[in-house]
Amino acid sequence: MSLPSRHPASNSFPSATAAPAPRRSERGAVGKGCLIAVVVLLVIGFVGWRMTVGSYNTIVANQEVVDEKWSGLGSQYQRRFELVPQLVETVKGAANFEKTTITEVTAARARVGQINLSGAPTDAKQAQAFLAAQEGLGSALSRLLAVSENYPTLTATAGFRDLQSQIEGTENRINVARLDYIGAIRAFNTSIRKFPANIIAGMYDFERYPQLETDEVNREVPDFSFGDDKTGDDGDK
Repeated sequence: MSLPSRHPASNSFPSATAAPAPRRSERGAVGKGCLIAVVVLLVIGFVGWRMTVGSYNTIVANQEVVDEKWSGLGSQYQRRFELVPQLVETVKGAANFEKTTITEVTAARARVGQINLSGAPTDAKQAQAFLAAQEGLGSALSRLLAVSENYPTLTATAGFRDLQSQIEGTENRINVARLDYIGAIRAFNTSIRKFPANIIAGMYDFERYPQLETDEVNREVPDFSFGDDKTGDDGDK
């Protein structure tokens, strides 16, 4: 006579003890998912931080270039400003020299002296007033030197010829410096408009600089090279 088997009764135990395994697996999956999410957030945060720092540094670097080019332009303007009194005193020594021309140069120089800028102008009206005064002085000097050609005794003096040469060289350097300044302004203004730099620019109050149009720069370029050119033309004849 065989005894009843207990295996059917014991079969219920494995199924009861195997149930917690899926729960541990689910918790592990959730933990891995959270870890991945944290890593992704850290990567995004790091990339965002790098972009923010990079954009800020780029803006600051471009602003430094603007200041540098403005300083270079200002030094050339100042050089011309300092040469004017010497030129005026030289032409005054010529007999019957046109006083109106001298007065125009003196007045134009005075207008330049009335405008003082400590750095690159951020106000469009201020920049226009400064440049208008500088262009006015350049035009007045050009007219004075042109009138001087009517006084051979004056133009033959070494002092006058030396001043003419210095002013001519200064005008050429002014034109180059103005173009460099235009390029620096363009680079800066473009940099603060690009994303995400535009957000950084807004946060730190970086503002656009008033631009000088290229046509405006080329519109009135005083001509100081007439003296030697005329001599060369006569020689060709």
